[in-house]
Amino acid sequence: MFIYIICIKFVNKVILVTKFIMHDSVQKYIDIINLIKLKIEDQKIDKFPKVIAVSKTFNLEKILPLINYGHLDYGENKVQEAIEKWTKKKHENSKIRLHLLGKLQTNKVKSALKIFDYIHSIDSKKLAKKIADEEVKQNKKVKIFLQVNIGNEDQKSGVNKDELISLYNYCKDLKLNVIGLMCLPPINEDPNKYFKEIYLLNKKLELPELSMGMSSDYLKAVENYSTYLRIGSSIFGSRS
Repeated sequence: MFIYIICIKFVNKVILVTKFIMHDSVQKYIDIINLIKLKIEDQKIDKFPKVIAVSKTFNLEKILPLINYGHLDYGENKVQEAIEKWTKKKHENSKIRLHLLGKLQTNKVKSALKIFDYIHSIDSKKLAKKIADEEVKQNKKVKIFLQVNIGNEDQKSGVNKDELISLYNYCKDLKLNVIGLMCLPPINEDPNKYFKEIYLLNKKLELPELSMGMSSDYLKAVENYSTYLRIGSSIFGSRS
C-alpha cells in the first residue's frame, strides 16, 4: 500500500504540483515519531528515544522503503536470518545499525558479532565471557544491554534481579561495553510498574541507555525514560 502526497507551490505565479509516493510503513513510522515527540514534550523529557524497527520475519523488500527514507536502526531475533537478510545491505550502507533482540546461544556468538552492532539479551556470565573472547578475536566491540527478568517469569529469559549487580560487575571486569538494561514486562499486566522498576535499576547502575517498550506500550515506556524502543508491528504490520 502506498500513500500519495500532493504538494502545491507557487513559482513565478505558476502552480507546480509535485507528487510524492510514501509507503505505508514510512507513514506509520512518521506517525509514531510524532506521537513520541508529543509525549516527551508533555513530560518534559530531554532525550529523544531511538526507534528500533523490529524487522524480524519480514523480508528485505518490506523493509526497503524505511531504509530508503533514512531510518538506520533495525532489530532481529535470529542470527542466521539477520546474516541472510542484512549482510549485503550493510555493506552497501555502513550506517545501518543492527540490534539482536532475541536469545543468543553461545554457539552463535561468533556469527552474531559479525553482523550485529548491539546485543540486547545478555543474561549470563557464560554468555558474557563468550562474547568478550570473541570480541578479542574479531577486534570488534558491540554495545550491550543486560536483559533482566523483571517479572520473575519462569518462561522468560533474563537475569534475576538479585543477580543483576553480580553480572554487571562481571561484564565490567571483562571490559564489555554495557550501556543499559533491557526488559520485557509480563503480558496482560500494566507495564508501568515494571518500567519504573527497571528505570530505577538502570539509574542505580548509572547506565546511560534503557531498552524497553514495544508496539503495544512504547508511549508508557517513553514516560519512564526509555531510550531505545523496539517497535515492529506498528510499523510493518502484523506478522504471518
